[in-house]
Amino acid sequence: MLKINVRGENIEVTDAIRDYVNKKLNNLNKYFKDTDKPIAHVNLKVYNDKTAKVEVTIPMVHLILRAEKNDPDMYKAIDDVFEKLERQIRKYKTRILKSNRGPGIKKIDLSGPNDSNLDETINESDDEQIVRTKRVSLKPMAAQEAVLQMDMLGHNFFVFEDTETNGTSIVYKRRDGRYGLIETDE
Repeated sequence: MLKINVRGENIEVTDAIRDYVNKKLNNLNKYFKDTDKPIAHVNLKVYNDKTAKVEVTIPMVHLILRAEKNDPDMYKAIDDVFEKLERQIRKYKTRILKSNRGPGIKKIDLSGPNDSNLDETINESDDEQIVRTKRVSLKPMAAQEAVLQMDMLGHNFFVFEDTETNGTSIVYKRRDGRYGLIETDE
């Protein structure tokens, strides 16, 4: 069962909004039947121009699901984020899991202890050139799965442990829209 943590910035999270978020995200429970209690982190923001922003992150062992949407209508933004998350889950389950199944693999668990897969620190001083540090634990996966993970996160690159080479690799999005792979010598 998906645990939902709702937080608001510049908005009071009313019972009606919390109930709507819970109702929408609980529809995702059908995808998390065999998992260890994933947590959905929902952040609701309202800007000065009355635009609402909804961000949802569901970190799991082999995947981080993330979607965000800006809209003047908070409820429409929640609906759109739910649809994005559902598309991501279906895409992940159908394309990657079916194509990468080996003879001995019956399923891949999408869950796990998920409170700190990503440890993020923002430095306070503007004098330093490094303004943000992220610490990640490398997950073993195929390059194709890393590309999907990178696209889901909306990043231009993704660092992972390559299951084929057992080394650290990086996939990145090229200027021409295709993808590149950097393999390290260890």
